[in-house]
Amino acid sequence: MVEQILQDLPAAWKAFKFAALRYFNASGCVMDGSLGEDHDPETHLIPVILQAILGVRPGITVFGTNYPTKDGTNIRDYIHVDDLADAHIRAMEKLDEQKKIVLNLGTGHGFSVKEIIATAEKVTGKKAPVTYGPPRPGDAIALYADPSHAKKLLGWEAKHNDPETIIGSAWRWFSKHPRGYRMK
Repeated sequence: MVEQILQDLPAAWKAFKFAALRYFNASGCVMDGSLGEDHDPETHLIPVILQAILGVRPGITVFGTNYPTKDGTNIRDYIHVDDLADAHIRAMEKLDEQKKIVLNLGTGHGFSVKEIIATAEKVTGKKAPVTYGPPRPGDAIALYADPSHAKKLLGWEAKHNDPETIIGSAWRWFSKHPRGYRMK
């Protein structure tokens, strides 16, 4: 709906330009660990796993294990925040040439919940306390981007497209800030 409104605006405001960048699962933290993710409540998979490993929360619940995927869990496309920042800069520069940009930003492939948990355990060297629950109503089986238009239009593609790099960057942040910016 917002994209429709943005596309209608130039009818009344001729100079209006916009970029609608559709993120998939924004993940990770600044590579050096100096800036990170801090939500309250935290609902994103990677931070939830890391907080469970650190003992900030009692554990993680995997919602559904009978999806028609290789391991029965949902699949999602995880895009590193540094890659998103790069895409934003490129989109803003491209708006000098055109009035509207609408793009999907992701890696183009996904990883299952179990794969993300296993990778977090590998990166941290610690076991995540996991319980399994029923699937949540409305959860999609697999969601991942087709970033081909972003590559064609902006010359952009994700540089950090493996979960080990993404989770490693998040671990550098969370291991020093297990409760976010409020407390170390």
